[in-house]
Amino acid sequence: MSTFIMFGKYTAEGFTNMSQERTEKIVEIIKKRNGNILKMFAILGEYDLLFLVDFQNTKTAMQTSVEISHYSGISFSTSPALPVEMFDELMGGGFFSDWESPQS
Repeated sequence: MSTFIMFGKYTAEGFTNMSQERTEKIVEIIKKRNGNILKMFAILGEYDLLFLVDFQNTKTAMQTSVEISHYSGISFSTSPALPVEMFDELMGGGFFSDWESPQS
């Protein structure tokens, strides 16, 4: 599993149907694709939402992001994330034997 950050920004449509039920449906969509939700935040600033989710691969993360956007009216920008310790070791020429590229 690889960790992805999903940044959500409400569209005009997204503002009109805010509800706990919509949030539950988004969780259902993520779980349907075998995603594991680590955290979900409502935030202030450039984006309105931030989800930390583990997915099997980039393809699944992209499919889920598009499906949630289509369903909810929330525009998502989804990016792979690495722990800083893993990044430091990779940049230092080290190798994480248990690391799987999120591009797979």
